[in-house]
Amino acid sequence: MGRTMSDFPQIQLLAPKRGMPPKHFADLSKDERIDALKELGLPKFRADQIARHYYGKFEADPLTMTDLPEAQRQTVKDALFPTLLTPVRTVETDEGDTTKTLWRLHDGTLLESVLMRYPGRATLCISSQAGCGMACPFCATGQGGLDRNLSVAEIVDQVRAAAAMMAAEGSRLSNIVFMGMGEPLANYKRVVNAVRQITQPSPDGFGISQRNVTVSTVGLAPQIRMLADEGLSCTLAVSLHTPDDELRDELVPVNNRFEVSEVLDAARYYADQTGRRVSIEYALIRDMNDHDWRADLLGKKLHSALGSRVHVNVIPLNPTPGSKWDASPKARQDEFVRRVAAQGVPCTVRDTKGQEIAAACGQLAADEDAS
Repeated sequence: MGRTMSDFPQIQLLAPKRGMPPKHFADLSKDERIDALKELGLPKFRADQIARHYYGKFEADPLTMTDLPEAQRQTVKDALFPTLLTPVRTVETDEGDTTKTLWRLHDGTLLESVLMRYPGRATLCISSQAGCGMACPFCATGQGGLDRNLSVAEIVDQVRAAAAMMAAEGSRLSNIVFMGMGEPLANYKRVVNAVRQITQPSPDGFGISQRNVTVSTVGLAPQIRMLADEGLSCTLAVSLHTPDDELRDELVPVNNRFEVSEVLDAARYYADQTGRRVSIEYALIRDMNDHDWRADLLGKKLHSALGSRVHVNVIPLNPTPGSKWDASPKARQDEFVRRVAAQGVPCTVRDTKGQEIAAACGQLAADEDAS
């Protein structure tokens, strides 16, 4: 059994200022790093040296970088390595296979990431915003609203911290999913920059395969098309949750701007440009979107729009405290999956880890805010 919230002392947070953090090494381009170090009196090759520590050895403290001149380590730390993420709580479940971390950012903002260990791989679910402005009513993050976008370095440093944890266990981080707090494509430029750093080989990045990176969206159609033209080979995951506009207007309010047909057109463009199969995320909610006719309609629309280049992930809803939304019974879930698959669209139920530790994104932060 995993630990619960009561196992942790309550931590008082400073009133947040909600401001972007000071510039970090991971926010800078190669040339900007060289210029920044030059201003500190360090030669060009030190930029590559520091990058090898950060991306290759997962070190974020120049004081531990013993090949830097001792007299310069504190200077580099102060100038380029502000503390971005401070752990507030870490909770585990699934016999230690799932670790969820609540972080406090420099301005008091709360952030979550979840590390999930499977046989043969380890997946990190990361956040791209503190909070979320998409206002989906069944989502804990959406209920809390948007605090701010994360900086590139705040996104990247979540990966570094998890990679360091896996390295300490004698293993490696293999997969990244942008399915934590926030709408990734609403923080477009920083997310794309972060994806490039995550996937570039060391010393320019962590060397994780682009094919092992998934970027999720509620359906910002113009940004989906932009992402298709970036020359990346990441997986696109679209949080659809229902195939009809009437209900989607309620479940995913951005549908009032980009209807289902427009989102699926953009998803088809992404598949055409990248050659990658699109993942459709579908949180199954009892008596809300789990009807037979919706399963049939979902399968038909997806088969028409994307053919064989689509896969549906049915997600058993992890209800938030006090919510009217609840998960569908297993028999209803199984019938829904069967009916989608009958339309020629692969459909599986996602392995849900971490339900004991409020693993639906935003729940841990909501608990802390309420304390």
